[in-house]
Amino acid sequence: MKSHRRNRLLLVLFLVITSGSAIGLAMLALNENINLFYSPEQIVKGEAPVGPLIRAGGMVLVGSVQRSTEDLGVSFTISDMQTSEVTVQYVGILPDLFREGQGVIARGVLNSEGVFVAEEVLAKHDENYM
Repeated sequence: MKSHRRNRLLLVLFLVITSGSAIGLAMLALNENINLFYSPEQIVKGEAPVGPLIRAGGMVLVGSVQRSTEDLGVSFTISDMQTSEVTVQYVGILPDLFREGQGVIARGVLNSEGVFVAEEVLAKHDENYM
């Protein structure tokens, strides 16, 4: 093989390996930072993973909000307004638009007891979650 063909082959191999590595690392980073959304029905059926950070959304059931007297802890139930219900626990200040019968999206983890422990709660205002 001539030297210029060998050099061109080495350059092409280097570019393929480098670009493949860059794409692989980018996909790995994106996969670790993804937050998938699960409905109450999917959580009850066991389709939602236990442990990793996910999002859950639904309507806050009327009469389900229980506030702690000792801290900022709140427990409420979200539902798909059919048959599935999931208990959400949150410690922090809820958004001003949060109320019973309102749509919410919570970001957090699902524990082994089936309780969703939220670290952020977004309340629906018109068609936007804030």
